[in-house]
Amino acid sequence: MTEWATISSMATAGGTLVLAVATFNSTRSANATARLAERSLLAAQRPVLIPSREDDPPEQIRFIDDVVLRLPGHSGIAKLRDDNLYLAMALRNGGAGLAVIHSWHVETDYEQRQHRPTDIGSFRRQTRDLYTPASSSGFWHGAIRDRDDPDYRALRALVERGERVLIDIMYGDYDGGQRTIARFTVPSRKDEDGARIDVVRYWNLDGNDPRRSPASEPM
Repeated sequence: MTEWATISSMATAGGTLVLAVATFNSTRSANATARLAERSLLAAQRPVLIPSREDDPPEQIRFIDDVVLRLPGHSGIAKLRDDNLYLAMALRNGGAGLAVIHSWHVETDYEQRQHRPTDIGSFRRQTRDLYTPASSSGFWHGAIRDRDDPDYRALRALVERGERVLIDIMYGDYDGGQRTIARFTVPSRKDEDGARIDVVRYWNLDGNDPRRSPASEPM
């Protein structure tokens, strides 16, 4: 005798399974499409800070205490004046979106010079956000005036010896995302004009970073 109830139940279960598989595939495809769209959107607003070009206009950088530093293209400076330490760089945004500089850190510890990112809790907040439009030039500046600042003595010693200084800049897009740390080397100078700077490393804080893989560690 044919068990129509059993056959009906099995047919219903099979149909439900087929529907579940179709729904799963559809959802996975939709998620993949959404991720692709998100990556495309982020790429369209991703900033990349680099040294400015040598033929970019010089930057006249004024500090809050009316100290003014002049920086030709592709240059930066770490300078001691009246026992205050002044730091500045001429930059360019080589990315597709507006770059917003949020904070900075000066690295004086030799061990940290070995291509490791600085803990974000050690960064100094900019007094005001600094903006560099896409495919345009701009600048960064910071100062340490407090003699009791933890970095003051070590940084002053580097500047007085004429050594290059490592400066980490944390920046992102205009939505506050895609945070990146860029590490620059900046020369110590006694004159008013800066000298050539270089960017040596980037760390992506809000996304996948291929540099975190062991194979990419410096040998």
